[in-house]
Amino acid sequence: MKTFDQIPTQRPETPLLDAIAAPADLRELDEADLSLIADELRAYLLYVVGQVGGHFGAGLGVVELTIALHYIFATPEDRLVWDVGHQAYPHKILTGRREEMLTLRQKDGLAGFPKRGESPYDTFGVGHSSTSISAALGMALASRQQGLDRKHVAVIGDGAMTAGMAFEALNHAAGSSADLLVVLNDNRMSISENVGALSTYFSRIWASRLYNQIRHEGQKVLSRIPPASEFVRRAEEHMKGMVSPGTLFEEMGFNYIGPIDGHNLELLVDTLQNLRDLNEPVLLHVITQKGRGYAPAEDDPIAYHALAKLEPQQSEAANAKPKAPKYQDVFGQWLCDMAEQDEKLLGITPAMREGSGMVEFSRRFPERYQDVAIAEQHAVTLAAGAACDGLKPVVAIYSTFLQRAYDQLIHDVALQNLDVLFALDRAGLVGEDGPTHAGAFDLSFLRCIPNMVVMTPSDENETRQMLYTGYLHKGPAAVRYPRGSGTGVQIENDMTALPIGRAVVRRQGQSGLAILCFGVLLKTAFEVADKLDATLVDMRFVKPIDEELLAELSNSQRYLVTLEENATQGGAGSAVNECILSTGATIPTLNLGLPDLFLDHGTRDELLRYAHLDADSLLSRISAFTTDRE
Repeated sequence: MKTFDQIPTQRPETPLLDAIAAPADLRELDEADLSLIADELRAYLLYVVGQVGGHFGAGLGVVELTIALHYIFATPEDRLVWDVGHQAYPHKILTGRREEMLTLRQKDGLAGFPKRGESPYDTFGVGHSSTSISAALGMALASRQQGLDRKHVAVIGDGAMTAGMAFEALNHAAGSSADLLVVLNDNRMSISENVGALSTYFSRIWASRLYNQIRHEGQKVLSRIPPASEFVRRAEEHMKGMVSPGTLFEEMGFNYIGPIDGHNLELLVDTLQNLRDLNEPVLLHVITQKGRGYAPAEDDPIAYHALAKLEPQQSEAANAKPKAPKYQDVFGQWLCDMAEQDEKLLGITPAMREGSGMVEFSRRFPERYQDVAIAEQHAVTLAAGAACDGLKPVVAIYSTFLQRAYDQLIHDVALQNLDVLFALDRAGLVGEDGPTHAGAFDLSFLRCIPNMVVMTPSDENETRQMLYTGYLHKGPAAVRYPRGSGTGVQIENDMTALPIGRAVVRRQGQSGLAILCFGVLLKTAFEVADKLDATLVDMRFVKPIDEELLAELSNSQRYLVTLEENATQGGAGSAVNECILSTGATIPTLNLGLPDLFLDHGTRDELLRYAHLDADSLLSRISAFTTDRE
């Protein structure tokens, strides 16, 4: 296998790869050529990510596995389901999208994750973790019910296996006796260290046709003698347990094979060929290395999980220009500052330490840091339990992932009015990661929950102060902030609790129009308000909403416009409507926010224009609204 030290800046020569328009072409090759394909595929993958950016290490780690799966299974008729999708770039390259990869994560280009509408080889749309086994099992049951002869493969990482949903699916799969192969892609050694000659030897035996034929024929005979059948089953199980970590999966009813070297193409092809003939739940455990084939990524797989595209070197003057801090870093600094003040603070994250800005906190306060892995439901109820006994939990979680713990948020935290602060990162549009990661619904699903306080800071300083406000509040509170850098405002070191439920008038206009802004679109709203001579209000709180100010505005203004980076259905604008109507007041009101559709991937600016939330679009929409009512 070839190892690269640099990312190619020119398209590498890939003659064998260029001849593969679909996996059927791959299956026409001699097995001896597959290692050459792997080298070319890895080189092209490095080049593509260097040009357009995107997820990096996971794809490098499954190059051989992807080739072997498409070589053995008759995709797309055989169903191949990837979990999360970070590792699916090699899959996209081999399934007819090689040249389109240079449009990856760009508007109207390829999605960064498998997407059903993009290719028949993308059998299931993903983006969130731990869904592959459930989806593949559903496909297996559908095939069985319709009498279809096809195979079903779910590829799931060891990280995704930490989620309860994965084990729910494993439990059901074993009970259903479905024709399902689960490939456990273990790239962190978190499950087993038993990789070596002995375990590989036994894995070859367990996957062999002869062993499984004897196993099945023996089971038929011994089924007539239940005590003997149970004895043999237990003996096989314990023999495997001596040299492999598969006892858990065997107890659940899976035929466990592994662990095997996930970069040994000959072994992968041989094993998968044998397993393809088994019509039962099978789990193949493969050991891979994240970032395999690119030396820097092998040394630091966390740093190379994803990359921005390579940019031309800028001048020293350009590089010297200070950048506004990222919102996640504003949160991380606040968390450390707050932990210094209060020893009862407990920081919780569902496997998002780096993304949520908690690295420094985890180093400085390791005894007060809990990474629960990919288990959002557990994270929220863990916080609830800690709050019951005197701690102040801070749950750092992406908006899109809090959706996965909605029942726990309602039942375990809000219903009991427990003192938990939710720091909601990636709220609103997230750009290139697309609709699976957009935080488009949190205002809608949070504000309907009793006891919740919901805050929408407009800049990085307000984010810091609102986190402090939510922390001091006795009860559940949420602060939602976006992905990326702030506006560059001065961040005050001192923390001041804001009056809960109070908005701030940022500009007093004379036109009879008031723009009520929730969140970071305030900077854009200022530009529009200046041109329209409108009153501009930084609403700050969605719940409780500033009823007193709304009553005043409904009497003093001719028109109201609400602005939010959230779905308009049930969002902050709806809260304004409900408040005003409850008083019996009537005032023409325009609710502006994200449209009632899933916005595709693209840059944040492109998506804002598409949603008509950029300055020019807002000016046009608001002007048309007021003009029509003159």
